[in-house]
Amino acid sequence: MKAMILSAGLGTRMRPLTNHTPKPLLEVGGKPLIVWHIERLREAGFRDIVINVAYLGYKIMDYLKDGVAYGVNIEYSDEQDEGALETAGGIIKALPLLSDTFLVLNGDIWTDYLYDNSFKFSKDILAHLVLIDNPEHNPTGDFILDGSDKKYTFSGIGYYSKELFRDLDYGKRALAPLLFQAQKDNRLTTEYFNGEWYDIGTPERLKILDKKLLDR
Repeated sequence: MKAMILSAGLGTRMRPLTNHTPKPLLEVGGKPLIVWHIERLREAGFRDIVINVAYLGYKIMDYLKDGVAYGVNIEYSDEQDEGALETAGGIIKALPLLSDTFLVLNGDIWTDYLYDNSFKFSKDILAHLVLIDNPEHNPTGDFILDGSDKKYTFSGIGYYSKELFRDLDYGKRALAPLLFQAQKDNRLTTEYFNGEWYDIGTPERLKILDKKLLDR
């Protein structure tokens, strides 16, 4: 199974830190955010990783290169010419590089979630999402957790089938509407994760996480 790290965002909420540095290369705990992801994916058995890039994407490619230094093989889906295609649009462009079932994770989170490189879908399921407790900035949640009637927050970690994106046109497209429809059609499953998870959405959150990691 291949994994995809979403790394094409503008990082506007992280300014001025992202004025000259793409968000995935911001350091936390002594290394860039994206390197934490790559190392955890490698530890989980993933060897082939796809990274989509747009804003200052050339800096990410120059830094990581082909991934050999990290024990993985990295391929890039380059959105620098057209600008970020949003989440679903970025996945659609990268589909030729991905396996039939693939993992996607947001590049602007930090987590100790254990990725599963042998994940299998049940019959007719198109997506499987990892949900977390609702943080202060998203108190009402996103998706209903399997076996409950409560909405939890999407962690930015999900397993997907290429079938979810079949016949969708190339271009900018959000992922959430596809996932909400899949849940409505009973073609989406979820799991609850209560381990460490941080949304690196502001310089303040980055600073808090940096201190926690360095103090360990």
